[in-house]
Amino acid sequence: GWFYTNWLTKLGANTSMSTLELGKNIIDDYTNACAQKCRGQATTLSLIDLAEFSNTVPSKIGSFSTSVSGLITAKEYKQVSDARNVTREFAQSSRIDQVDLVNLAENMNTPEGKELSKALKGAVKYNRTSKNMTNAFGVSIYFPYQRTSYVDKACSNYSAIGMNDEYSKCIRQFASLETSGQIQAGGSSNAGSSLFGLFNGGSGGNSDAISSLLGSFLGGRSNVIDDLDETNTDFMDNSGISTDDAAEYISMNYFDPNAILLWDTDGDTAKLTLSEEQWKLVHSVDMNMFYDDGSGYLDLGLDNTYTFDENGALVAETDRTWISIDGHPVAYYHLDTVEEGNDKYTITGRVPALLNGDRVNLILVFDNDNPYGFIAGYQSAYVNGETETVAKLETDLQEGDKITFICDYYSYDQEYQDTYTIGEVTYHEDMQISNTDVGEGKVKIAYLFTDIYNQKYWTTALTR
Repeated sequence: GWFYTNWLTKLGANTSMSTLELGKNIIDDYTNACAQKCRGQATTLSLIDLAEFSNTVPSKIGSFSTSVSGLITAKEYKQVSDARNVTREFAQSSRIDQVDLVNLAENMNTPEGKELSKALKGAVKYNRTSKNMTNAFGVSIYFPYQRTSYVDKACSNYSAIGMNDEYSKCIRQFASLETSGQIQAGGSSNAGSSLFGLFNGGSGGNSDAISSLLGSFLGGRSNVIDDLDETNTDFMDNSGISTDDAAEYISMNYFDPNAILLWDTDGDTAKLTLSEEQWKLVHSVDMNMFYDDGSGYLDLGLDNTYTFDENGALVAETDRTWISIDGHPVAYYHLDTVEEGNDKYTITGRVPALLNGDRVNLILVFDNDNPYGFIAGYQSAYVNGETETVAKLETDLQEGDKITFICDYYSYDQEYQDTYTIGEVTYHEDMQISNTDVGEGKVKIAYLFTDIYNQKYWTTALTR
C-alpha cells in the first residue's frame, strides 16, 4: 500500500500547497518508504501533466510509430527488435510486455524517437525510482515481444480510447514478423528438447519453404506457438506484411540451431563457437541445469551464467553447483541485472515455491552490499490465469512460515509436471543463499539461446 503519514501531515499544515508540490511529496514518501521497508524492491512513480501530455505527445507517438513501421518494411526489423530487447521492461516474469516509452523511443535511435522522448520528458513533471530501477522515465506502454497473444486486444483497446492508428499498425507489423520468425523455427519449444534430443530445425533459410509454412499457419491457425490460435491472431492478417516479404526477410536473418548442437569438448571443458553473423541474431543466453533423481529430471531453472574464451567461444559452466537456500538447491530464474556504475549492481531472480500451501515466487536480490543475496519478499503466482494484474511484492514473511520449493519435472517417459517438490524449510530471518553442489546424481547442463524473434533454442545437454 501507500505511505500516507508525511504528505497528509504536510498538506494539513499547508492546505494551499500546489498540485505539483503535493505530487512530489506523495512520490517522495512512497519511494522513501519502499526503500526502508521493502529492501530490494524495484519502484518507480511519476507525476504527469495530462493537459500538456494530450497536447504534445499524441502527434509525436504517431510520427514515431510511422518511423518504426518504416524500419520494419525497409527490412530493418532487427534494429527494432534489438531496441525492444534492451528497453526497460516491467514485471518481466509476468510477460505483460509493458516497457518504458522514453527508453524505447531513445533506443530506436531515430529522429522521431528523440522527438517523442523530448515531449514525454516535458510532460513528466517529477519522476523517482529506486536505485535498481534504471531507464524508467515515468510513462510505460505495451509493445509486444515476450508474447504476441495480447496484440489484438491491445489494438482494440487503443481504438476504443481514440489512440492514433499508427501505433497499432506498428505493433501489428512487429508482432507479425516476430511470430513469422517463430513459425519458421518450428514454433514453441521447451527444455525437453534438450533433455531428450527432440530438436526441430525448422525450415532453414529457404524462402519458398518459409512462405509455405506461413501460409499453412494463416490458413489453419495451427497451434505451433503457445497461446496463439484463431481467436487472437488477427494481427497476422492486418499487418500489411505479405507472407512472401516476411519469408524473404527471415530467410536472410535466421538463427541456425544446428550451430549449437555440437560442443567442442576437452576433458571437462566444453565450448561453443558461433560466427559473428549468428551472434548478432542472439538476444540472450542462459544456463539451464537439470538434476537426474533416478526417475527423471528436475529443471533447476535459468541463470545468466556463462563466460567466453579469448577467441569468443562460449565456455560452459560445468562445476555442478546451483543456487541454494539454507543448503537446499532450488529452481532459480534470473529476472534482471542492473549495472549502476562504480561497480554497483543489482541482480534479481525468482524461486517458485509454496508458502504455507499457496503458490508464490520468492524474490532474491543480489547487490554489491549483499553479494550472497537475500530474500526480498514474495509475489503471488497466478499460474491459472486468475488475473492479468501483476502481483505486488509482499515483505511480510513470518518466522515459522512453511516454504516448499518446487520445480518443473520431466520423467524419463517425457511426462511433464510443473509442481514437483524438491525441499522444505521453515522461514527465519537469516536464511543463507549460496551456490552448493546439487547432490550425488548426474546433472545435464544446457544453454538456452533466444534470437531476435524471441524464439528459444536449447543446446545439446552436457552430462556431468
